[in-house]
Amino acid sequence: AHLQLKPLGIVRKQLRKGVELQQVIKIPYRPRPLQNKLHKQLSLHRWSVVLCHRRFGKTVMAINHLLREAIICQKEAPRMAYIAPTYRMAKQVAWDYVKQYTKVIPGVRYHETELRCDLPNGARILLLGSENPDSLRGIYLDLCVIDETAQVSSTLFPEVVRPCLSDRKGGCIFLGTPNGMQNTFYEVWEQAEGQKDWYRAVFKASETEILDDEELESAKLSMSEDQFNQEYECSWTAAIPGAIYAKELEKIEKQITNVPYDPTHKVETFWDLGVNDSTAIWFIQKIGRAVHVIDYYEARNEGLPHYQRVLDSKDYAYGDHYAPHDIEVRELGTGKSRREIAYDLGISFRVVAKLPIEDGIHAAKLLIPRCWFDKENTKVGLESLRHYHRAWNDRMRTFKNTPVHDFSSHASDAFRYLAVGIREGSGNFRPNQMVAEMDYSVFGAAV
Repeated sequence: AHLQLKPLGIVRKQLRKGVELQQVIKIPYRPRPLQNKLHKQLSLHRWSVVLCHRRFGKTVMAINHLLREAIICQKEAPRMAYIAPTYRMAKQVAWDYVKQYTKVIPGVRYHETELRCDLPNGARILLLGSENPDSLRGIYLDLCVIDETAQVSSTLFPEVVRPCLSDRKGGCIFLGTPNGMQNTFYEVWEQAEGQKDWYRAVFKASETEILDDEELESAKLSMSEDQFNQEYECSWTAAIPGAIYAKELEKIEKQITNVPYDPTHKVETFWDLGVNDSTAIWFIQKIGRAVHVIDYYEARNEGLPHYQRVLDSKDYAYGDHYAPHDIEVRELGTGKSRREIAYDLGISFRVVAKLPIEDGIHAAKLLIPRCWFDKENTKVGLESLRHYHRAWNDRMRTFKNTPVHDFSSHASDAFRYLAVGIREGSGNFRPNQMVAEMDYSVFGAAV
């Protein structure tokens, strides 16, 4: 059951009485069944991104995979690297494993100050920290493992590691546990989907059976639900405490896909108009009971003429445009409301009724299961919806009622108006129009 590492400097050859003998060195590593399958997949793909729950054994697996590749690599002087968020972490977490699994190899040498292991076939395994990316420039690599990828600099891979792999066509393995969506790990995870020569996998504690049910139940008692889902169930959204739409969006993950524009249906737009702030626009089509969210646009400190040009630039046939009640407010400089200014530009807005924020959020939660989001065109808006959250009140030990106002607010407010507008409307999304009835006759019949 031991991993046997055959020729290439690790198999010792001896001559006794003219007969060549070989000594097979066994590395004391017994991969779990899941780890064994993972080793095979990592060897088949140049790029890999793997989400692992806590205590999966990813660091042990990573060090032994680097060791295996260092031994079987056919290139001259192979170079393998393990990169942790900090140099200190690399030493504390991985250095002992390197020595533990290589000490049986005759002729191996360790350089403690450099955290470097030299194998007798000329290969080297380097342990590095990401806190000083410039120190990594100039080296070449055949394989690199980036551990706890969510905690490393966003420039580490594209500016430093990727060029190190180019001349020898080396590969990279991204490992870690999710820590929100505003980091390199999530970007790589998204990039890997459906790409050639990429492998991605997620290993949840509830599925691997590495930790028994008793231990998982014990962990749940000492952690919040979000903390448990992040650390043991590899949830991207659980890392945002108080996330408002996280559960609803997680349930429709399969509905975030390629959603093309259907030219047989009009496109409706729902706006959050910013004053000296961002303006957000959702583009949707209603296909039966389903709501196809086909596009999203957001910009900051731009006037209505800019957004009129954006609408014209998209090859959509438009129906109605919806905006919040404050579009009726008149500007001091012109005396006109933004609704009137938009009308002059060719954008005729309908006004979404003003409802309490909580009612709008509730309507949005009910709407999300009906929505199909285009993965590429609505990426920015979806990230905002996932991040939209309430702040934690330490004194009251609960979340505040009012959502936090940050970059995610504009897209989330526009989506709330979408939910309210659809809920108010008929099958054609038309809310009660806020204009006087002009065709009434005092003689009892409409003109």
